[in-house]
Amino acid sequence: MLDARPADAAPDGTPTTLLAVKAVPGARRDQIVGPLGDRLKVRVSAPPEGGKANKAICTLLARALDLKPARVAIHAGASSPEKTVRIEGLDPAEVRKRLAPPGA
Repeated sequence: MLDARPADAAPDGTPTTLLAVKAVPGARRDQIVGPLGDRLKVRVSAPPEGGKANKAICTLLARALDLKPARVAIHAGASSPEKTVRIEGLDPAEVRKRLAPPGA
């Protein structure tokens, strides 16, 4: 099961989730691979330079979760492949549901 846990609510009171992610920058294409242990494995084509991969990860997750990109940010691990992403507007159960593979 994905490590998606509640965090302090956003300033406007909306629920917030911290999601554990394993990032693979410099891939052929951007994609959510699926669970890797308790982390969500994501591949992005952006290089791990100047925050480009981190921005691509946030954009990819925002699209998959149907959120505005400003609602998704790197919370911890900005320079590491193992990151924690902060997602505003969804509780952990909804994050897991939206990221579940079809038919799961």
